[in-house]
Amino acid sequence: MMCRYAVVVEHIGADYCAYPSDLPGCMTSGESVEETLENMRNAIALHLRGLREDGLPVLDTLRTAIYVEVAP
Repeated sequence: MMCRYAVVVEHIGADYCAYPSDLPGCMTSGESVEETLENMRNAIALHLRGLREDGLPVLDTLRTAIYVEVAP
């Protein structure tokens, strides 16, 4: 079963940082967007496994991302 999480990716200096808004405390970084997203997949999987091992609930995803265009 696959789960989908909305992930925020930020460009910080020369690197990137990412976090899923539905999983507080789960974050990662990388030198490129691609590397950061691959690290994020691994971090989410590890985070979910830790929740299950600790007997904590794994909540459904609550958020989605939608871009809205506006004229400056």
